Amino acid sequence: MNLLSVFSKFPDQESCIEHLEAVRYRNDAYCPHCGSVDVARKSDGDRVGRWNCHECKSSFNVLSGTIMEKTRIPLQKWFLGISLMINAKKSLSSYQLARDLDMNQKAALYMQHRIRAAMIEDRNLLQGIIEADETYVGGKPRKANDRKNDKQHPRGRGTKKTPIIGAVERGGKVSAQVGRDLTGKGILNFIRSNLDTEGSVMITDEYKAYNAVDGYMPHTVVNHQKRYANGMTHTNTIEGFWALVKRAWYGNHHQYAVKYTLLFIAESVWKYNQRENADPFGTFIKGVFA
Repeated sequence: MNLLSVFSKFPDQESCIEHLEAVRYRNDAYCPHCGSVDVARKSDGDRVGRWNCHECKSSFNVLSGTIMEKTRIPLQKWFLGISLMINAKKSLSSYQLARDLDMNQKAALYMQHRIRAAMIEDRNLLQGIIEADETYVGGKPRKANDRKNDKQHPRGRGTKKTPIIGAVERGGKVSAQVGRDLTGKGILNFIRSNLDTEGSVMITDEYKAYNAVDGYMPHTVVNHQKRYANGMTHTNTIEGFWALVKRAWYGNHHQYAVKYTLLFIAESVWKYNQRENADPFGTFIKGVFA
């Protein structure tokens, strides 16, 4: 959904609440605290969308228990922020979002982190031809066509950069997370948690730690010291996903704390997995409020 559509469809707080209630309750409101459907709308001046539960005697609204709970930011700005982030292929800095929504930067960053947290998906096992690889986030980019520059800005293993491990289905979804353990044991745990090892074939580069999966699933290796592809044996798909992650880093964020890396990676994963979705905004809202 683009910005014009958000302004047209959700011009005020009341229209936003009405939409969220339709998504969350489907005309059958319930208490988020006890689950009771013995609830009634509360008449409370200008506090639109409040409900009373006759079972546990609590008061709630459609935002209770969600990323927008107790927010003081108008819901229209939340909808605009969600739309801007979803449509930004290379992500969006908090400073840019603050300018776009006429907010201060800290409030914009708070909103973004909440949105990214909602983008963390339940893991569905990847199947088929799977490419697995790791990358490292941080540092300065290497100048184009200047491999000698690697001496000034070292890349990959052995640096202080944050390791990320991921796997992607050919033509399908991707799964990625912070790689806290890139030994054979750690990689095997990631593979077994994210891949259908019985119905898949895994392709990796020559990094020896990936050999830990050999007893669990078919595993093919492409040696990047000799070639980057050998027919269908390549890791170009996962490398393309890493390119999107790096472009967001270099182009917009420049740096982020290690403790928040999971959220930024979750944003990239969610966008990649929704790339063929005609209504990602609706999908996101349903995921948060359904």
